[in-house]
Amino acid sequence: MEGSCTCGALRYRLLDAPMIVHCCHCTWCQRETGSAFAVNAMIETDQLDVTGPVDYILTPSASGKGQEVARCPSCQVAVFSHYGGAGRKIAFVRVGTLAEPAACPPDAHIFTSTKQPWVVLGEGTPAYEGYYRSADLWSDAALARRKAVLGK
Repeated sequence: MEGSCTCGALRYRLLDAPMIVHCCHCTWCQRETGSAFAVNAMIETDQLDVTGPVDYILTPSASGKGQEVARCPSCQVAVFSHYGGAGRKIAFVRVGTLAEPAACPPDAHIFTSTKQPWVVLGEGTPAYEGYYRSADLWSDAALARRKAVLGK
């Protein structure tokens, strides 16, 4: 899968399938995206081939550990992020920046306790009021990949 910012100066390619895709309805994602939710595909950063200039902007996060947002310096579109817990080892790629975002539907809706009341969730995708235990949802292969990159 490939994607880019709006102006095309910052491009990327996923070298593997995402470990998991979250549709996050937390108030932080709502505020940071200016939308009702954010859809992020989690992948090891070494499996994300990035070309073009990147500006890294440190922003606060609910965990208190911060979030490093990778933006195009020209059009300022946020393309991916790194969260404090994993640092730059895991990238949270903004699914809307993919050339074909429909190829990455969410595996789970998270933090639905703060979703906008007019957002209606469809059948078939697990939904959690907060977060969840990764072992309950992630595939064995994805858990192994996460352990390999994080060491836990």
